[in-house]
Amino acid sequence: MIIAFWTLPLTLIFLWLSFRVIRRRRAAGIPLGAGGDAGLERAIRAHGNFAEYVPFAVLMLLLAEWGGASSWLLHGLGALLVVARLSHGIGVAQDPEDFRLRVFGMMGSFSVLGVAALAAFWGALMRG
Repeated sequence: MIIAFWTLPLTLIFLWLSFRVIRRRRAAGIPLGAGGDAGLERAIRAHGNFAEYVPFAVLMLLLAEWGGASSWLLHGLGALLVVARLSHGIGVAQDPEDFRLRVFGMMGSFSVLGVAALAAFWGALMRG
C-alpha cells in the first residue's frame, strides 16, 4: 500500500494541471484545441504529458511493490515521481519556459520508470 500513499499528491498535481487548462480555455474562449493560444497550448501539453507518463509509472511502481521491492525504494521512487512531475509542470507552465525544471522533471520521471521496471522484473524473477 506504499504506492497508494503517493497517489494523493500525484492526483493533486493532475487536478492543478487540469484546472490550469480549464481556466485558460475559459479566459481565451476556446472550447477545444488551443486555437493558436501559446499559453493554452503550454497548459494542454503539461497536462497531457502528466497523463501520458504518470499512469505507466504508477503501474510500474505497483508491480515493483507487488514483487516485494523494499519500502525505502518504493517511497524514494514515489517521492521522486511527485517532485519530478511537479517540477515538470511548473517548468512548462512558465513563459518563458524554465528548461531546467522541465529537464529535471523528465529525467526524474524516466528514472522512476526505469528503476521501477527493473524492480518489478526482479520481483517477477524471484517470486516466479
